[in-house]
Amino acid sequence: MPIHLQVRELTSEEQTQIQQVSRSRTKAARMVERAQIIGLASQGQTVEQIALTVSVGAKLVRRWITRFNQDGLKGWADQPRSGRPPTYTREPVGIVVATALTNPQNLGQPFASWTFERLTVYLNEACGIAIQHSRVHEMLHEEGWRWRTQETWFGVRVDPAFAEKRGPSKPFTSGHLREVS
Repeated sequence: MPIHLQVRELTSEEQTQIQQVSRSRTKAARMVERAQIIGLASQGQTVEQIALTVSVGAKLVRRWITRFNQDGLKGWADQPRSGRPPTYTREPVGIVVATALTNPQNLGQPFASWTFERLTVYLNEACGIAIQHSRVHEMLHEEGWRWRTQETWFGVRVDPAFAEKRGPSKPFTSGHLREVS
């Protein structure tokens, strides 16, 4: 005869927390799911019934009941996962973002706007961060940035003698106007 997995006796604080999280619309979906699993288990439902109600696998239900029995509400938190650690920690990413936000001329650069290549060269030479421009693009994209190149008509002209070099403007209409009948 199989042994039924049951959740341990809940404290009043745990019961209140589980009820709040299981009904929440603003918490992460995985947290709501975990709270629902524990709440249903505390009501005496079996693993199979909980799995059908919450629409998850029985193995997942067993995992969360076991973790809750061992660690309580702290067991809900995601544990560190295996895999390669991030190449760039928060500090270099912060430097990349802060540099991209700064006017290049304030940093002693001879240009008015950043490109990925210019930003990469500056980060490699001045900040000592070994990084490629494709990774700079990925970092800024992950931060929610959308990169635009500066249009020549946008903002201040790069060449202060532009108007003199351009010469006088030509009239946009010719002397011959058509008559409308």
